[in-house]
Amino acid sequence: MLESRSTPASKPRVRFAPSPTGFLHVGSARTFIFNWLYARHNDGTMILRLDDTDVERNTQASVDSIFEGLKWLNLTWDEEYKQSERIELHRKTAWAIFEKGLAYRDFTPAHAGAAEKSGAQGTWLFNAGARELSPAESDRRAAAGELFALRFRVPREPGNVVRFTDAVYGEQVKEAADIEDFALLRSDGMPTYHLASCADDADLRITHIIRGQDHLTNTFKHVLIFEAAGCRPPQFAHLPLLVAPDGTKLSKRRHGPVVSVTTYRDAGFLPEAFINFLCLLGWSPKNDRENMSLPELTEIFSLEGINRSNAVVNFKEAALAANPSLSSPVPSSTAIPNSPVVIPSEARDPGVPAPEDTFDPKALWLNAEHIRALPVEELSQRLLPIVNAAGFNIALEQMLRITPLIRERIKLLRDVLTAADFFFVSQLPPYDPAELIPQRGDLAMALKVLARARDVLANVEFKHDPLDQALRAAAQELGVKAGQMFQPIRVAVCGRKNAPPLFETLEVLGKETVLARIGRAVAMM
Repeated sequence: MLESRSTPASKPRVRFAPSPTGFLHVGSARTFIFNWLYARHNDGTMILRLDDTDVERNTQASVDSIFEGLKWLNLTWDEEYKQSERIELHRKTAWAIFEKGLAYRDFTPAHAGAAEKSGAQGTWLFNAGARELSPAESDRRAAAGELFALRFRVPREPGNVVRFTDAVYGEQVKEAADIEDFALLRSDGMPTYHLASCADDADLRITHIIRGQDHLTNTFKHVLIFEAAGCRPPQFAHLPLLVAPDGTKLSKRRHGPVVSVTTYRDAGFLPEAFINFLCLLGWSPKNDRENMSLPELTEIFSLEGINRSNAVVNFKEAALAANPSLSSPVPSSTAIPNSPVVIPSEARDPGVPAPEDTFDPKALWLNAEHIRALPVEELSQRLLPIVNAAGFNIALEQMLRITPLIRERIKLLRDVLTAADFFFVSQLPPYDPAELIPQRGDLAMALKVLARARDVLANVEFKHDPLDQALRAAAQELGVKAGQMFQPIRVAVCGRKNAPPLFETLEVLGKETVLARIGRAVAMM
């Protein structure tokens, strides 16, 4: 029997209780984050509890996915439990309720027969024969080995209501007579979700249950269980659902990998940016800020900021279905693992959308903002594993020189493979020689510029200022504009017009590589 909690805990105790029957859903991740923020804001306790009593559906792959996703979020918890290790507590709770006369044995194999009673919507409520069975007859049949489910004896008297106040949706009231006699124990003796969840919440002294709005209707049953077990129900706060642009609830079956946390990780989102994005789905601070760090979120988070309306995740379903890169750690549309060949963004298959065409624009914007806010050293540490995984043997020292040149040009960490591809390869992939021709110029001008650049660059120090001065002076000598001088050089060394600032790029690439690439460009013309 659980002990009654006569007074609330001085500090909140919250829990995240996923069922390991699938990957870590973005909605579940948001639930975890909101619980975490509430606990940390109020100096409370964050509990992780695997609700793993559904043996037939539980998988180790799902357990791994949950921990993998939470590990990436890098939000720690204080206590950890497995519901499957607490079944004896659940059974004791159920039988304690039975001993009070608040539950009964139901020997009926299924909800069928003339004895059924129906609620307002025609739903099954209880089996009169089982509910009215005498204690002596119930004991006799149980002793004889008949299988039974243990059901909660929901009050049926007129005017009896179940009520609770939700921190988000306000006062909730339901006629007790409209609640079915739900099972506490199945016929195999295993606890149901309702019983196990409430027994654990009471035993772990959970003060606030913050979970999805889809559990709101379950809460009436949970209030009955808490009260029957002699425990005061926790404070409930139900979160609005996450829905697709068409208004349907996010689901793997319908919407695919966009609902999985690891999809965002593998696409190159920063965990802190992803947390920021999820927080804005159904919650907002009083000052309507959007770009917030984790410490800032922790400082201002409150249940009062949670909205009632569902939150839309504005991804593009068609782009998601067409983008195979989201299922692999290295984007197949931009790089070939263990190969020196990188396909620049301009050469992508036009039929395969880029990741930035798939995700919610606000998520991408926030990720880009968080990337720009990272110190070069930290961003380099995050980019380097992606580069190395793509088959490029780049050292951290080199990455530290490249990162400042692309930091403003990437929205996702994996964009490094297209924004900086020319830094990683010894030889550029083929490109259109026509790109070498400067604006308002011709082939002859391009050849003249490249030939002069090769001579000048062979005898200049590869630092920003000397490079700038030497190439501008060469442009004056040739009688061309600076832009007409720089474009052929940029294309020759980067393989495209859209690239980081020229002089910094030349400096990082180094004299030997630059001269070799200019020589190859001249030979192509």
